[in-house]
Amino acid sequence: MRKTIKIPRILKINKIENHSINVTFNNGESRIIDFRKVLKSIGVDENSPAYILFDDNELKKGELKNHTLSFDNVEQYITMRNGQKQRVPFEIGADILLKYSLPEKSEIMMKLGRLIRDARRKAGLTQQELAIMSGTSRTYISRIENDRSDVELATLKKIIEIGLGRQLEIKIK
Repeated sequence: MRKTIKIPRILKINKIENHSINVTFNNGESRIIDFRKVLKSIGVDENSPAYILFDDNELKKGELKNHTLSFDNVEQYITMRNGQKQRVPFEIGADILLKYSLPEKSEIMMKLGRLIRDARRKAGLTQQELAIMSGTSRTYISRIENDRSDVELATLKKIIEIGLGRQLEIKIK
């Protein structure tokens, strides 16, 4: 059986501001990358061409290329086998960017956690009772209610429809 290797890739740049870049990775997570921290961790100093990325206006020039962040505004060259220098964009692998990022607190997930907690309390259920009824664990219910865990749609459906006896309705606006 072949093993699936999951390589992190960036699917979308959501926002660049205040030396942070908010991106969506291929695992569906929106994450915030503290770019100052990334640059310091890879040893970028005043003598490095990438030092200009400490300037937020230069950082905002970043683009998504080949599923990672790419900066054409950084003067970076590589020497080819024939000795000629070729200009290349400054890029940092998505695996490194994932490592130095934090999950974004999604407004919809925070709202979902509150909705589940409120519905559970209204039904007079403890987290343990809801977990047993929906086939999950009390700690998982707690993590959802406290915005510390994403929830898959199938699991959400079990919690809402089986555990709470309600109907799940999803709208796209």
